[in-house]
Amino acid sequence: MLPATTYRVSENTDAAINERIQRQTERNVAQIATQGERAINRRLAELDHEWDIERCLEAMASTFSLTGLGLAITVSRKWLALPIVVQSFFLQHALQGWCPPIPILRRLGVRTASEIEEERFALKALRGDFDTLANTAAYDGNRGAEALAAARK
Repeated sequence: MLPATTYRVSENTDAAINERIQRQTERNVAQIATQGERAINRRLAELDHEWDIERCLEAMASTFSLTGLGLAITVSRKWLALPIVVQSFFLQHALQGWCPPIPILRRLGVRTASEIEEERFALKALRGDFDTLANTAAYDGNRGAEALAAARK
């Protein structure tokens, strides 16, 4: 059976590396929490530009595949092996959540989209984005719309 999309990379990553990434996220949030709303806003903007592991793999696979195709056209058809191998591993990643670059990227601290979003939501909670949702008795509007609006901030 295929693993759930959300956890397929972390399930195929060494537990010590997952733990190191989690501790770094916790340190990030703890440090920003002491610096106030401006620091939270700045960190949220940084997170908007952080590349997750999927984006890194997409860029790498495209780069190697196009390089192999270019070399096959200009040097030797034997270079067609490169895009075939790369795309085979990319398919393996799509199905199983693992391919050869994953362990390297994870050791470098590249996070999944879920790991980045965890930090984002912790910072939004610190900033108070969800405070209006806490008092359910006083709320008389569309609670679902309010929750989505807070999540989108």
